[in-house]
Amino acid sequence: MLSRRFKDLSHYRQAEQLGYKLLPMRFSYLDENRYVLSNMVGEYLVLRRDCIEDIVEHRIQVSSTLYDDLKSKHFIYDESSQIAIPLLGLKYRTKLTQASHFTGLHMFVVTLRCDYSCPYCQVSRQTDDKIAYDMSQETADRALDMVFLSPNPAIKIEFQGGETLLNFPLIQYIVEHAEKRNKTHQRDLKFVIATNLSFCTDAILDYCSLHGISISTSLDGPEALHNKNRPRPGKNGHQLVVEGIKRIQRRLGKDCVSALMTSTLDSLSQAREIIDEYVALQLNEIFLRPMSPYGFAVRTGQIDKYNTARWLEFFKEGLAHILELNKNGYPIREIYSTIVLRKMLSPQEPGYVDLRSPAGAAIAGIVYNYDGNVYASDEARMLAEMMDDKFKLGNLHTDSYEAMLSNDELMDAIESSVTVSCPSCTDCAFLPYCGSDPVYHYATQHDVVGNKALSNFCTKNMGIFRHLISLMEDDPVSRNILRHWAS
Repeated sequence: MLSRRFKDLSHYRQAEQLGYKLLPMRFSYLDENRYVLSNMVGEYLVLRRDCIEDIVEHRIQVSSTLYDDLKSKHFIYDESSQIAIPLLGLKYRTKLTQASHFTGLHMFVVTLRCDYSCPYCQVSRQTDDKIAYDMSQETADRALDMVFLSPNPAIKIEFQGGETLLNFPLIQYIVEHAEKRNKTHQRDLKFVIATNLSFCTDAILDYCSLHGISISTSLDGPEALHNKNRPRPGKNGHQLVVEGIKRIQRRLGKDCVSALMTSTLDSLSQAREIIDEYVALQLNEIFLRPMSPYGFAVRTGQIDKYNTARWLEFFKEGLAHILELNKNGYPIREIYSTIVLRKMLSPQEPGYVDLRSPAGAAIAGIVYNYDGNVYASDEARMLAEMMDDKFKLGNLHTDSYEAMLSNDELMDAIESSVTVSCPSCTDCAFLPYCGSDPVYHYATQHDVVGNKALSNFCTKNMGIFRHLISLMEDDPVSRNILRHWAS
C-alpha cells in the first residue's frame, strides 16, 4: 500500500528562513496555462503553475514585482510586514460582519392565487378565485412580531405570491402596521412587491409612491418568448408587463422598478434579444438567471431540458453583449456578475443569500407562508410545495421565534454549510466568492452538503468565476467596466 509522508519539520523551518513566510492560500486552474491563487479574504493573482511552485518553495526574488504583489495581497509576509497578519484578520472579520446582523430579508407570501400558468413556476400556484390561499391579518401580525425580533438594523419586507396584487389590501395592512411598529424600533425599513403587473393600477402606484415601495417584476424577453414562458389567459402577458414597467417609470421613477428573467430552453438561443428587450425599456440591470430545481419546473420536466454547460454558454454570450453595450455607451449591468465581483474586489460582503458561508438560510432571509408556516428560505418553501418539509422551521400560530430559529434541521444545515470545512470546497481558490446552498443540494442530491463534483451549483459558479477573472485579465476595457460594477 502506497502512502505519502510529510517532510521533516526542519524542511519547513529552513524554508521560512529564506526571507519570507507564507500566509494561507489556495489555488485552482483558470485555463490550460494559468492558475488563480487566492487568499482567505478573496484577494487573488493569476499565475503560471511554475510561479506558484516558486512561491511555495521560497524562490521568489525580493526585488521582483511579483514579490511586491504577493506582499500587498497578503500571500506572504516578511520582517518588514509583520502587520500583515492582524490586517488580514481584520479583513476577514469585515467579510463576516453580515452574519452577526442576522435576518434582514423577510418574505411574506400574501397569496398563492395567480393568473399565470408558467411551466417553470417553483410553487404550487392556485387559480385566482381561491381566497383560502390568502394570508390573514392575524398571520400577518404574528409574522410582523418575528420581523422586529430580528436584531438586523436594516429590514426589507418583500411581498411574494402567487400574484401579490390579488391580495393588495393585506399588503397595505402589513406596510402600515410595519411602519407604525418601526416608530419604536427605528430600523432602516424597506418594502418590495414582486408582481407580474397584471393588476397594477394607478391607485396602487400612488400608494407605492407614498410609502416608498419598490416593485420587482418578471420579463423573460421579447413578446413571443415571454408569452410562451409565462402564459396567461388572453396571451397578453408581455403587453401587460411592458405597459406596467413604463407606467411605473413615469410615475415612480426608473429606480423603483426592476425585472427578473428565467432561462428556459427557448431562452438559450436568444441571449442578445432578451437583453435588447431590457434596453428598449431603459432598464439598466438584468439577472441572467437559470431555472431552479423546484415545483412545476421539476414536475413538467422543464429543468431537464438543458444542462449547466449549455446555460453557461448562454450566460457568456449574454455577458459579452452586455459588455459591448457598455463599451458603446449604454450602461447596463448583469446582477449576478455584479454580486460576484463585489465579493472578489470589495472588502464588503454583499450578503446575497445563495453565496454565503455559513448558508443564508434563515440567517439572511426567512419566509412567512400564507398559512403561517415559516421556512428557512424561499427555496425551502418551494421544497415544501413538493411535499418535503425538511426546512420548515415551524408555524407562526404554534411556535415561538426562539424555537423556530433554533430548529435542529436548520442548525444542522447551517453547521454543515461552512464552506471552509466542506469536502472539495476547502481547497478551492474560488471559495471566498462562493457559498453554500443546503436546500439546493438536498433537493438535488438528498444531502445538505452534496457531492461538489456532481453539483450543478458548483459547475455554474466556478464557470462564472473563471469567466469573470479571465475577462478582467485579458480585456482591459472589460476590466474597467466590471470594476465599475463592483464599486
